[in-house]
Amino acid sequence: MNFTEFSEISPAKTEALKARIARLGIDLKLVEEQFIRGSGHGGQKINKTSNAVLLKYPPLSLIVRCQRERKRSLNRFIALRELVDEIEVRISPETSDRLKQIQKIRRRKANRARKRRLDTPPAQE
Repeated sequence: MNFTEFSEISPAKTEALKARIARLGIDLKLVEEQFIRGSGHGGQKINKTSNAVLLKYPPLSLIVRCQRERKRSLNRFIALRELVDEIEVRISPETSDRLKQIQKIRRRKANRARKRRLDTPPAQE
């Protein structure tokens, strides 16, 4: 897998992704890439083009599928970024920004649930 097809992506985002890949020591030669037909709404465009991207990373048994955008190159970049996120969560969870966001959301939900329990009066029978 190479970075030549990411012309629509800003160079800063591409360089940031390359830096994360280098920091985590991910070998892009191990990433298996497939372009498949998408599903869902979109009509003729979805039915005739293979712009959904499926990335597999066998060393960690990870599979990422992306079909957010209409362009294949954008879907490739997004899928690779998500794959790197998943690898980072598995390899070094302490540095993962995604894991920190998930933990922040969990804390917020727990606080809301605790407040709801405290605010609601007990049920009377």
